[in-house]
Amino acid sequence: MLSRSDGTPVYVYLGMLDMRLGFDRLAEKIRGECSRSALEGGWYVFFSRGRERVRIFYWDRDGYATWTKRLEAGTFKVERKDGYEEIAAVDLEALLLGTELARIKFRRDAERGCFS
Repeated sequence: MLSRSDGTPVYVYLGMLDMRLGFDRLAEKIRGECSRSALEGGWYVFFSRGRERVRIFYWDRDGYATWTKRLEAGTFKVERKDGYEEIAAVDLEALLLGTELARIKFRRDAERGCFS
């Protein structure tokens, strides 16, 4: 079961992903695209070309884990562009329920110096 804490960083990859990629290729994509390591923590969210599937990749204490969802109708509302965005875990829940990513308003977090 996918469970989160309020402090879990969430990184949404805005490009398209080949959903056949395995654990090692996903970890390499995170290193290349986000300049981070999945071992540092956080959830990495990827969408399929048609935006009808989402995959969440994360380090789960003793190994990599993925969570996948396929919509039977409709698509996830995420614009296609290069790079990634960091969102709050609460915003991820809204995104999975159908909220458009562009509607999520980011607030400046002075302590961390980034948007959350």
